[in-house]
Amino acid sequence: MCPAQPGAQRPVDQGAQTLPAVRAATADCVDELAAVAARTFPLACPQSVSPASIASFIDANLSAARFAEYLADPQRLIFTAREADRIVGYAMLVHGVGADADVMRAVDIRPAVELSKMYVLPQRHGHGVSAALMNTALAAAADRGAACVWLGVNQKNQRAQRFYTKHGFIIKGTRTFRVDECLEDDYVMVRVI
Repeated sequence: MCPAQPGAQRPVDQGAQTLPAVRAATADCVDELAAVAARTFPLACPQSVSPASIASFIDANLSAARFAEYLADPQRLIFTAREADRIVGYAMLVHGVGADADVMRAVDIRPAVELSKMYVLPQRHGHGVSAALMNTALAAAADRGAACVWLGVNQKNQRAQRFYTKHGFIIKGTRTFRVDECLEDDYVMVRVI
């Protein structure tokens, strides 16, 4: 279990709803992050992606070892949303746009930060967790000097698209995203900061 950090954003009571504490992830959170990632990543995949491909992607990209690598990378920031001292969601920022030509065309504002991952446990959907993570991620990107934040979202994931649109993102292009053997079509969405 990840210990509380001094200065971490504490839960905020908004009437009947208490928003989660959002803070930077630490190395002692990698096992819990990997467990949350394994539960939430499949929710973002369309039915065309096989369970075997999803499992392979999780093993290759969302393991505790991979989260340890991500946390050690100065180009990345990971935030956790916590309720009752458990991680209920997380977000990852990555500085830049990478080498994908489609993304480079779609993201025409620099400097840019990618919202690479943002997932919340399904029982916490609709409870302000995603909004708290988004607000923290956008503030962190601005603090790093980003002029925009971009993300990729599966073209079939309309719920996520509505959420991102609500938070000021607009579709600027498309890209192909690989989940093991499956090639998926994503929208590239951008928000100016």
